[in-house]
Amino acid sequence: MNIRANALSAGVWAAPQIGLDDVPELERLGIRRIVSHRPDSEEPGQPSAAEMSAAATAAGMEFVHAPVSGMPGADAVKATAGALEDGSPVLMFCRSGTRSTFAWALAMRSLDRADAETLRTTAAAAGYDLSRLPL
Repeated sequence: MNIRANALSAGVWAAPQIGLDDVPELERLGIRRIVSHRPDSEEPGQPSAAEMSAAATAAGMEFVHAPVSGMPGADAVKATAGALEDGSPVLMFCRSGTRSTFAWALAMRSLDRADAETLRTTAAAAGYDLSRLPL
C-alpha cells in the first residue's frame, strides 16, 4: 500500500488523513470500506466527509463518518464496530491515525474480539500508544 497506513489486524488499517486521489488506489488494493474519524473543518484544506463519501461511492466502496474529538464517544465506537463487524477490508483515518486506532480498540472490545493487552500490544507494534485508553 503506497498510502502511509499501519495494519492493526487482518484487513484493518489506520492512516493519517487520506486525500480524494488516494481513494481509487485503496479500491485497487481491495479496501471495501473507508472510515473517517475526522470532524469536518478540523484543518483548512482537508476533504469534507461529503467529498470523501462521494469519492468512495464512485469507487464502489462504503464510507462511514464517525467523527472523534478527543477520546472516541459511544456513537463513534458503535459506528466503528459496525464497520468492522463483517470482516470487509477497512481503512480508517483521522489526522494522525491515533483516534482511528483508539476507536478500533474500543470497537474490538465491544465486539469481544480481543483483550486489552492484545490490543495494546498490537497498537504499539503499529506505532500507536493505547496506555491512556480505558480498555
